[in-house]
Amino acid sequence: QVQLVESGGGLVQAGGPLRLSCAASGRTFSSSAMGWFRQAPGKEREFVAAISGSGDYTIFTDSVKGRFTISRDNAKNMVYLQMNSLKPEDTAVYYCAAARSRVATSRVVMYGYWGQGTQVTVSS
Repeated sequence: QVQLVESGGGLVQAGGPLRLSCAASGRTFSSSAMGWFRQAPGKEREFVAAISGSGDYTIFTDSVKGRFTISRDNAKNMVYLQMNSLKPEDTAVYYCAAARSRVATSRVVMYGYWGQGTQVTVSS
């Protein structure tokens, strides 16, 4: 069993930064790739970013490349999503997820554990 708790969401003006954090517990953290997903009202949940178990490989959806970075601290069981140059279209509930393997992936089905989500609202 894995528990994930996100934090750091809030209201930010367009162009501003925000950092999301996800605290994980319950299993060997480094054995899981970690991902961030988001879901806007009326839309399906979409992949944002993922990082491998070792932290040496990351992937991003095209719309956030160059603006978002993902990192992890395996000693602290934490994963972070640094979001810069935020746009109104980034507004969504952001979810942290733990994958079933160490391989970073954008596939929702590969993630077995999810946090409760944190709201990010970007005003124009």
